Amino acid sequence: MDAMSQSPPPSTAALPLADLPARDVAVRRLHHPGRWISGGIVVLLLAVIGRAFAVGQIQWPVVGEFLTAGVIVTGFGWTMLISAVALALGVALGFAFGIMRLSANPILRFAAWLYVWVFRGTPVLLQLLIWFNIALIFPRLYIPGLVDARMVDVVTPFVAAVLGLGVNEGSYLTEVVRGGIASVDRGQTEAAHTLGMTPGQTMRRIILPQTLRLILPVLGNSAIGMLKFSSLAATIAMGEMLNAAQRIYFINGAVIELLFVCAAWYLAGTTVLSIGQYYLERHFGRDATAAAGQRSWFKGWTRRAVARGQA
Repeated sequence: MDAMSQSPPPSTAALPLADLPARDVAVRRLHHPGRWISGGIVVLLLAVIGRAFAVGQIQWPVVGEFLTAGVIVTGFGWTMLISAVALALGVALGFAFGIMRLSANPILRFAAWLYVWVFRGTPVLLQLLIWFNIALIFPRLYIPGLVDARMVDVVTPFVAAVLGLGVNEGSYLTEVVRGGIASVDRGQTEAAHTLGMTPGQTMRRIILPQTLRLILPVLGNSAIGMLKFSSLAATIAMGEMLNAAQRIYFINGAVIELLFVCAAWYLAGTTVLSIGQYYLERHFGRDATAAAGQRSWFKGWTRRAVARGQA
């Protein structure tokens, strides 16, 4: 018997009503023992960790006492200030050197590559120490008609922390910005030039706004990472939160308690930044969706207009 003469299998719709399952038939759900086993293991691990923290040699009243201590709150304020200024410097350097990486000038391209190679290839802690001791290389900061001062007075621990963290972050954001600019459709640049816009106007009004929207998630992660990396400033005697906690537990010996206090504040800061990142991404994503909808509406309108003209 050939394949053409074979009748297709009967479908459910073709079955007689008597052969269909009745409404009172019990439905047997699939069992997933793996889910229960894995969930039980996770709950067991959490219980073990929670018990360890509960019975460990941790003076929780001390944690509550220093959680709102003035020196800790002030240190956290310095932490936020260092993070904000260093991130602003990193973003500025990232955009500047990211544009230089795509420049037609080979000298600018080489300078941007050298910047990324040096500062991305060395540890940030090492860079902090070098900035803090930069007066050994440049004893004075002299700009004719503007400033003439000792470098040790200019590069304070705060300035060294901002320079070390910001310059290092800028080397990473340079490649991010370069990739964001390269991902923008080149046809938009050509269209802007056709309209008579200069390369600078095209970069400011067409390319950079789209690049900022594309790299916004990376900038949010950079802000969170900068908040955590700011703790490295404690190594150069900057009075941020971790340094303040160290000064306290060197006196009272409550090491783990003060470290938990710092952890609580860092978690609070990263949580606020994560919420801000979420709303910024949603805002820019909504704008992009609305713009895409407007473009699709415009295309549909032009198609209808062309069709009416042809008719």
